[in-house]
Amino acid sequence: FGAEKPLPEQKKIIFRAFDLGITHFDLANNYGAPNIGMAEENFGKIFEEDLKPYREQILVSTKAGYDMWKGPYGNDGSRKYLIASIDQSLKRMNLDYVDIFYHHRPDDGTPIEETMGALYDIVKSGKALYAGISNYNPDQTRRAVKCMNDMGMHLLIHQPNYSMFNRSIERGLTDVVREEGVGIMAFGPLAGGRLTGRYLNGIPADSRAVHDPRFLRASDINEDLMKTVRALNAVAERRGQTLAQLALVWTLRDPVVTSALIGASKPEQVTENVKALDNMKLTKEELDEIDAILANR
Repeated sequence: FGAEKPLPEQKKIIFRAFDLGITHFDLANNYGAPNIGMAEENFGKIFEEDLKPYREQILVSTKAGYDMWKGPYGNDGSRKYLIASIDQSLKRMNLDYVDIFYHHRPDDGTPIEETMGALYDIVKSGKALYAGISNYNPDQTRRAVKCMNDMGMHLLIHQPNYSMFNRSIERGLTDVVREEGVGIMAFGPLAGGRLTGRYLNGIPADSRAVHDPRFLRASDINEDLMKTVRALNAVAERRGQTLAQLALVWTLRDPVVTSALIGASKPEQVTENVKALDNMKLTKEELDEIDAILANR
């Protein structure tokens, strides 16, 4: 998503995913380049042209919380911003409702009761079926869950960054969501492409590290990183998997992580990632070896 107009390749990616049993498409109001909002617009065009007959089989989520428009109500977690955002997102995507609407990041400048109250009313209005949060720390998550419970609604899902290279949620968040009955939808399980075989033989000219330094810079692909990647790749090869497949299996090893979001730029990447399901069992010896490799980063 995010190009100036929907390209055939974008449709191929979505169709390949749907044909392989992936029914969840995750967006946010500010995703897209060169203009924010274009990811939702492009998805909306593809939905209107091709996916509309399958709406009951598709789960669409979107988020609001980061900068979207200028002015005092164009970001964060106020009621005004969140309700305006869901209305705008639905219009861009040609949808009557989304399945999950997330608050994209915590906002210390707005009472959490106001933010959760807005999510509650958005669900009650029928504009979303469920409410979620993203990037909240353990204490913020517990407070958000309590606010929703006090209003009589269950907070469904938390979307944090989680991968072999970012295990911060293991320092308290997984305990909180397990206790509260909230699932985790992990984003970034492939660490921006670092946990794939993409950089094993250098930096490809068409890679994210070359063309999109917002999330991964060429300088990040250093020898220390590649030493770790090569060691993890050796574990994957012994399992008959690619490194990307191993990374997804590892991310999903804890049942509290109910799903992981992949960011594919080619249909072939979707096919490769789905094949992780062919071998989802990690032995204790493999887990110990992975922990030892990661401890030396």
